[in-house]
Amino acid sequence: MTLTAPSSGSPGRIERVDELQARIRGMQATRLDSRAVPTHPALAAVLPGGALREGAVVRVEGSVTLLMAALAGPSQSGRWVAVAGIPEFGVEAAARFGIHLDRLVLVPDPGPQWLTVAAALADVIPVVAVRPAGRLAPAEASRFAARLRQRGTLLLVDGEWPGSDARLELERSDWNGLERGHGHLAEREVVVRVTGRGEIGRGERRRLRLPARDLGFTAVGDAASDAVVHHPDFGERAAG
Repeated sequence: MTLTAPSSGSPGRIERVDELQARIRGMQATRLDSRAVPTHPALAAVLPGGALREGAVVRVEGSVTLLMAALAGPSQSGRWVAVAGIPEFGVEAAARFGIHLDRLVLVPDPGPQWLTVAAALADVIPVVAVRPAGRLAPAEASRFAARLRQRGTLLLVDGEWPGSDARLELERSDWNGLERGHGHLAEREVVVRVTGRGEIGRGERRRLRLPARDLGFTAVGDAASDAVVHHPDFGERAAG
């Protein structure tokens, strides 16, 4: 489902939001009665507590594929997910990585209304990914965070966000499969660093296959002593 940015101040917005909330909840395949959001096992191996959390703001930086991995678990559990302001988010790649397209809402270019669009999505969709199109003031971020906690919405941010709860960052990337000028890219091994508040703040690093040869995501292990070649630009183009 692809949407255009809504016009601000349209009449009946509150009624439409309530109606959409009821429709989305009615179409969920599972109950949303837990603070833990179903998380792909590869990312569960990275995160303290093994899960993403409802009402949290998590920055996912350096890789659209890493963002897709964060969306795959909630989508496979039956939750709707939305992506705003990330035009290179490819539906074919998303489907390969396990995101259900019939429960995916895309707003490729929300323009200067990106925050309004993100807020409208967060009112009705349980997991929202957004790339900010401008600087967000700490007061705005705080109000938005309160809204997320009230709705129980997980926000994944590709970019800067004041006061985020956690940050997943792609530090290193190495594609395998090409040998002496022949073959094809088979899998990518990356190092993901997670930082944040409280127990998350230790700055843990983990190696993931993102994607593995079967186009899935798998955890490899601790990255503390691994030497991985960094090819972020090439890796992201190949990931789509």
